[in-house]
Amino acid sequence: MLSAARYSLTTDGSMYAIAMLVAPQGEGGGLLPMLFMWGMIILIFYLLLVRPQRKAQQRHQEMLSGLKKGDRVMTEGGVLGEIIHLKEDRVTVKTADQTRLEVARGKIARKLNQDGAEGAAE
Repeated sequence: MLSAARYSLTTDGSMYAIAMLVAPQGEGGGLLPMLFMWGMIILIFYLLLVRPQRKAQQRHQEMLSGLKKGDRVMTEGGVLGEIIHLKEDRVTVKTADQTRLEVARGKIARKLNQDGAEGAAE
């Protein structure tokens, strides 16, 4: 009688499917450990790559919005100069006595101190 009851439970498709999802298959584990592993991989990826990149972009945007006339800057190309005119998307940089360059605002890499060191010019 016991074998007949066991047989009727295992032949039912829904009970068998539930049992296969819950029970670990061999050495592989189950669905839950795999989801946990993928969740941890995504979390590590976010913490090591995405979040620091967003913070760096936010700091760069804040630096660009805080630029003013007279600030010493360095472009992404390595050109050093002083801001003499600002537009919404462009900056005019004086690099020498008679040299002026118009640079895209987003290509300003960093703001320099008056002595040429990196940092805020306060």
